[in-house]
Amino acid sequence: MNANAEEMELRERLDLMQRMIAEGRRSTQHWAWSFLLWGLAYYVAIAWSVFGKTWAAWPVTMIAASILTSVLAARIKRREPGRTIGRALGAVWSVMGTVLFITLMALGISGRAEIHVVIAIVGAMLAVANGISGLILRWKMQLGCAVVWLATAVAACFASDMPLAILSLAAIFFCQIVFGVYGMILESRGQKRGVIHA
Repeated sequence: MNANAEEMELRERLDLMQRMIAEGRRSTQHWAWSFLLWGLAYYVAIAWSVFGKTWAAWPVTMIAASILTSVLAARIKRREPGRTIGRALGAVWSVMGTVLFITLMALGISGRAEIHVVIAIVGAMLAVANGISGLILRWKMQLGCAVVWLATAVAACFASDMPLAILSLAAIFFCQIVFGVYGMILESRGQKRGVIHA
């Protein structure tokens, strides 16, 4: 192979990688509603457990959010074929959600669900999922969410109850609700420009 052919092949590979990253971002933007949905679900579960003082708040809310996410996801998947990067990122989030649900359910049933431990686990798991997605997509906004969740996880190990509660509520707001709305806005702008989602 001569130098020109190798350079052309390298450019084609780089172009392919850039297209895949752009496709992944569009896919994430297309699923931004799920960040918003889960952020609201967290707030509902928190409010219900604090004001309703019931153990059922978290499992009921999380199961309801899971069912709603599954129904909406099935409708989306019927309309649009999945792409490799979208399936990979979807797998990361599905596994994270399943592991998180089972782990927190086990902590709750065992009676060992101390709030600092729960927030540390949730923050760490969300940091991992956002971090993987942000690195794959080279998306600074999502990497920023990973940093916020990691900071929340670390703070859970050291902070007292009230500062930790404030930090956790702020992390949910910025990393779920704001990021979800941001992604939905980007998707809307892309649709207006005629960008087709992966």
